[in-house]
Amino acid sequence: MNTIIDFTIFPTDKNGQSLSPYVARVINIIEKSGLPYELGPMGTCIEGEWREVMDVVDACYRELEKDSDRIYLTIKADCKQNRKNGMADKVRSVQEKLD
Repeated sequence: MNTIIDFTIFPTDKNGQSLSPYVARVINIIEKSGLPYELGPMGTCIEGEWREVMDVVDACYRELEKDSDRIYLTIKADCKQNRKNGMADKVRSVQEKLD
């Protein structure tokens, strides 16, 4: 089943530090997966089949777990049969309806 997730993950035990190096580590994992993704200011969307998307989330968690004592993670998911290019199509559909 085609799955689009929007997820956020970062360590919460890095007081006073920028979290962008940790986010960059996660994005490197997502890029290496080959799945389509979009980085946003508050999270990242990934599209693929359920298992492959969840495998990427798990790999991101495992990466941060190496040097974090506490990790924040949220996931929103939209799963639909027989969908392709869902991220692009959803955005395009809304843009076509704008005045």
